[in-house]
Amino acid sequence: MTVTASRHTAVVTLPTDTQIMITREFNAPRHLVWQAWTTPELIKRWWSGGYGEVTLAEVDLRVGGTWRYVMTTDAGFEVGFHGEYQEIVPNERIVSTEVFEGMPDAAAMNTLTFTEQDGRTTLSILVEHTDKASRDAHVNSGMEGGMQQSMDRLEEVAISLL
Repeated sequence: MTVTASRHTAVVTLPTDTQIMITREFNAPRHLVWQAWTTPELIKRWWSGGYGEVTLAEVDLRVGGTWRYVMTTDAGFEVGFHGEYQEIVPNERIVSTEVFEGMPDAAAMNTLTFTEQDGRTTLSILVEHTDKASRDAHVNSGMEGGMQQSMDRLEEVAISLL
């Protein structure tokens, strides 16, 4: 049996003036989606969304631990994000801060929830900004196109682990 990945199926909504909700279903069990999300070597395979090369993926997956991802884009500039883990429930939930290093004063809090039904995983990401201007800047940054590509690749990586 061949398992295939879907394309551009993440749904983005704006529940409040400071929140972004991203929901995406994956054709893979949640422990594999979790593994692809939290393993540096696997993050390097999907996080850039095909817009460059991930040059750094550091993950200290524990409460108080930090993460940092850096990519060099196809256009030659560097993009970095980092944060600190606030809560971790293996294969179920991650709460962490997220800072885009190009706008270090606009930190967000991300709550990721991994749920599984019939071997498929739904990943829900609630991004909470401190104010509407920061949320709107995030939404208007063009993030959705890159996020869709990254999520497609994340699913491909998770399926490859079957």
